[in-house]
Amino acid sequence: MDEIVSLRVADGSSMQAYVARPQAAAPQQGALVLQEAFGVNAHIREVAQRLAGEGYLALAPELFHRTAPGFVGDYTDFGGALPHLTAMTAEGQEQDVRAGNDWLQGQGVERVVAVGFCLGGRVAVRAAATVALAGAASFYGGNLLSLRERVEAIGAPLLLVWGDQDTHIPVAQRTGFAALLRQAGKEFVECTFSAAGHGFFCEERASYHARSARLAWELLREFLRTAG
Repeated sequence: MDEIVSLRVADGSSMQAYVARPQAAAPQQGALVLQEAFGVNAHIREVAQRLAGEGYLALAPELFHRTAPGFVGDYTDFGGALPHLTAMTAEGQEQDVRAGNDWLQGQGVERVVAVGFCLGGRVAVRAAATVALAGAASFYGGNLLSLRERVEAIGAPLLLVWGDQDTHIPVAQRTGFAALLRQAGKEFVECTFSAAGHGFFCEERASYHARSARLAWELLREFLRTAG
């Protein structure tokens, strides 16, 4: 049964979030599951459920809650998501991350990780520079170079997952951000799947690449297990 919680954010807004609970009555680990531009849809909820199956109390906050509460977009209509995407601010994202992390901490978890996709991949990296995480995973995170001023503040190991056939994220973005991490002495793992494109982890997308998605899931599981 789906569970939705409502969180208060520092700017006074209210943010709903999807919760997937593990079998353990008192889970020790929490996960922030950070959406693509298409909202907390079936794919994001399914990722949360898979993480719950790994023992994480998983929370997927609605990052568009200020402009479109409950928004779920269509993968064939990026234009429908664009106004909400462009309305986001760095301050708002950090407030949302803090609200989600505070909720997980309030449930008694001792260790929090973040996993994000596309838009959420960038927010996951921002989260690692905003709250105390054990680790953060970014799947095809867009425009990570926009976070160059936050690199020094990153306090957790990162997992950066890319598709080599991704036409949305230039190679220079990927290599440039990795260079910033190296210069700052940050710990990270970077994995590029040669046959995969943007969104390859999502079964609902035309770009879904099953073999790469299976391998990426195993990599994610191991990274999250050992991070921090």
